Amino acid sequence: MATIALTADNLENTIENNDIVLIDFWADWCGPCKQFGPVFEEVSKNIDGVTFAKCDTEAEQAVAAQFGIQSIPTVAAFREQVLVFSQPGALPQQALEELITQLKGLDMDDVRRKIADSQAQAELNGDN
Repeated sequence: MATIALTADNLENTIENNDIVLIDFWADWCGPCKQFGPVFEEVSKNIDGVTFAKCDTEAEQAVAAQFGIQSIPTVAAFREQVLVFSQPGALPQQALEELITQLKGLDMDDVRRKIADSQAQAELNGDN
């Protein structure tokens, strides 16, 4: 599957209508981004069941800001509309493939339970 260009216009729809979304935040002037881009593209061709999206942080500054992107490349991953991974730095192909395997294996009921527990604890501590 080819990658899609992630924009402010298709962000919500992309996340809501796909089980797993992997996002590469990049910019044309970024050397590490240029090295990571072909890896991301190659993996996207070989993995089914994952939507691969690329977000040009220069063209989509509002999207980058929404995600708090401060370093590029950054890889972010959603599973069932929940942000479960976000990390700056280019990943080697094997690490990217392992990340996808881990994403597919997540127990999302457990993830949601942990998020709810964390939010409840924050409210008890007055951290809202």
